[in-house]
Amino acid sequence: MTIVQELTGIDTAVDRGAERLLSLQHPDGWWKGELESNATMIAQHLVLLHFLGLRDAETDRLLANELLTRRRADGTWSIWFEGPADLSVTVEAYAALKLAGVDAGDATRQYIRRSGGVARTRIFTRAFLALIGQWPWRRLAHVPVELILLPANGPLSVYDFACWARQTMVALSVVEALQPVRPSAIDLSEIGGRKTAGHGMPRLSERRRRAVAVAEHWVRERQEADGSWGGIQPPWVWSLIMLAALGHGFEDETFARGLAGWQRFMVRDGDRLRPEACQSPIWDTALAVLALRAAGVPADDPRLQAAGSWLLGEEVTVRGDWAIRRPGLAPGGWSFEFDNDLYPDVDDTAVVALALRELDLGDDAVRRGLDWMVGLQSRSGGWGAFDADNEALWLYRLPICDFGKVTDEPSADVTAHALEAFGHEDGYGSSLASGLDWLLAEQETDGSWFGRWGVNHLYGTGAAVPALEACGLPADHPAIRRALAWLDSVQQPSGAFGEDILSYRDAAARGRGAATPSQTAWALLAYISGGAAKGLSTRRTAEYLCQSQRPDGDWDEQHYTGTGFPLDFMIRYHLYRLTFPLLALGRLRERLNG
Repeated sequence: MTIVQELTGIDTAVDRGAERLLSLQHPDGWWKGELESNATMIAQHLVLLHFLGLRDAETDRLLANELLTRRRADGTWSIWFEGPADLSVTVEAYAALKLAGVDAGDATRQYIRRSGGVARTRIFTRAFLALIGQWPWRRLAHVPVELILLPANGPLSVYDFACWARQTMVALSVVEALQPVRPSAIDLSEIGGRKTAGHGMPRLSERRRRAVAVAEHWVRERQEADGSWGGIQPPWVWSLIMLAALGHGFEDETFARGLAGWQRFMVRDGDRLRPEACQSPIWDTALAVLALRAAGVPADDPRLQAAGSWLLGEEVTVRGDWAIRRPGLAPGGWSFEFDNDLYPDVDDTAVVALALRELDLGDDAVRRGLDWMVGLQSRSGGWGAFDADNEALWLYRLPICDFGKVTDEPSADVTAHALEAFGHEDGYGSSLASGLDWLLAEQETDGSWFGRWGVNHLYGTGAAVPALEACGLPADHPAIRRALAWLDSVQQPSGAFGEDILSYRDAAARGRGAATPSQTAWALLAYISGGAAKGLSTRRTAEYLCQSQRPDGDWDEQHYTGTGFPLDFMIRYHLYRLTFPLLALGRLRERLNG
């Protein structure tokens, strides 16, 4: 009996998983699972509609239903599934419900008061409350709008911030300069709010008026074809608010296109409504191709060819903000969203390159993407997601930077994906060597790697070990041995793996938490690439995935295993629970079959 036969059900699991994934493909060739976040997106959408004068009773009701569904038993809201209470999210949800005519209850009020009230919330929470007259603009730490006037190569400029923060802050700086208020009938004084009616647009100095004009032009230039800004909620919503604060409405093409695009991010779920913070079709499609190829679907299958053709059509061919610091670099690569041509990223480019190579498609496009990735390598040897050498960590000392990540320094997971792509190519030896040195130096003392864009050390390790194999490191290399030993140390009795989001601040939680299919699959990918395909730990991991699979070929996963900002903004990718287990089980079957 072969090891494949001993692994009860692996053929069935792979075949069912592939059938399920193929059933979710869009007729145009792409895949897109929901990208689910938290109550903040829902509450801020209602505030946005209020500020723009676009509320209606039915939308209020649907948004309120979604907020109430996400409320914890103690009356609070968290940032992720089964996470701890969060003051800022709870205040935003409380305010939005009150706008919709729903009382969140005494338990919510008591928690907010006990935690310090509105004054203790993050800047973004108070800025949204300021829009509806529940907090004075003057009591916020402001982003000076004059920041846009500083040269890109100076000691401080907007380009020192990560692309997502940069786009948000430029729009927000204009709003804060104008201090707009659309009063609401609610009063949040019971939780520490400070009601204000606003006093019209403040008088601006000549220099500030010039800065506002430059910032408005900067924002307008960066609108994407679908109406978005960066394809993500924060700069999108604040750009719409900025345009409205400047007096623009539906007669303004930029505003109208932006609002229409934002409506396409709404998810209707029965009697509930929620917006997505972002959409991930390129990422999901590339991962789906890799998973289906590992599952044995032929490269010339029309469905995979359709996916490959769609990916080729999404290649970025224009310059974006990355060219400010890399002016001589030719464009290339792929972004994460349907439309985000100004901000392609290394992560997507690497995974798309791997997927297209599997399909024997787009040699020229892949080469352009890889060359662009070389140009985005930081001096340290590692890769960030969107920019090179975006490492001004002193920015976190500024009072305006009290939420999430505002820099895009190299990370182990992005660097690993880049190295995995380069490892299968000729002609990139120098870039590969310096990147490999950086990745090896980033290994933790326990043998794991940090996961910037996924939770957390399971994600980083599940990316790093395949990268080391692709770079030619043997299975007995000390870094690989230590990585697999760490995995063995955190494997659960069932064979599964899980890691709590709290591991981002508590080292004791690394590799420990509720079992999830995606995190279990990341560990399995590391075992396979680490030369342990025939090992007992690997077998137990695979058996867990086979046994926990649903009859329809999918898996269940409610926990959030994706990361936007560690601890501050977490993501539940609805396709992770399917693509990663299928990829891992398919690769395992390939290895065991020789």
